[in-house]
Amino acid sequence: MTETLLLLVPLAFVAGLIDAAAGGGGLVQLPALFAALPRELPALLLGSNKFASIWGTASACWSYVRRIRIPWRLVLPAALCAFAGSFLGARVVHWLPADWVRPLVIGLLLLMLVYTWLRPAFGAADADRPLSRRDVLTGMVLGGAIGFYDGIFGPGTGTFLVFLFVRCFHFDFLRATACAKVVNLATNAAALAFFIPAKLVLFSVAIPMALANVAGAQCGTWLALRGGNRWIRQLFLVLALLLLTRLVWLQWA
Repeated sequence: MTETLLLLVPLAFVAGLIDAAAGGGGLVQLPALFAALPRELPALLLGSNKFASIWGTASACWSYVRRIRIPWRLVLPAALCAFAGSFLGARVVHWLPADWVRPLVIGLLLLMLVYTWLRPAFGAADADRPLSRRDVLTGMVLGGAIGFYDGIFGPGTGTFLVFLFVRCFHFDFLRATACAKVVNLATNAAALAFFIPAKLVLFSVAIPMALANVAGAQCGTWLALRGGNRWIRQLFLVLALLLLTRLVWLQWA
């Protein structure tokens, strides 16, 4: 177990750092768990991943909330809908296999990458416009949809959230990342509402990983605040490309 932790804890730190800055920490942490603990049940590893991630997400969320102005009128209803959507998604996961979901996600990721790449000004400045009732309703629908996706599949949830906050509400990348952390916290909590009662968390591994994830999240938040929108945009594009590559490989390998 000591050798396993020596592998997983540093990777949990890296995952927390990446996730706090632009989303996508699951690209590092979840494959690491499957590689390090190949004999454990997949559901147990998924639960352990969520347990470690939620502490890093909460830590990043707290840091952002103290420094970035969060539009709570939009974000809180979106987070509540994301919680409900994620909880529902976890319940119907058996009826929507990954082989059906993955091609759709690949297509959406490709469109998102091309759109962001061709628009250098995308997410560079915050419009800071007043939010309407329509914006709040849009946020609730998007929160529920992304939460449902997180419950049935998961990869790229944070990345999609950042893109949607920039595209739909004209936030800059920094503010969108901060808002995405709040919604992502709700989706993780919904998943753990299932995993913990079902005893699908390996606490001997998940707790040290959670501590490392928190430390990484603090570093990632500091880098995001210091580097600003341009740095987050570049990291966002790299992570989206890596996620797309991984999903394509899983689909056709």
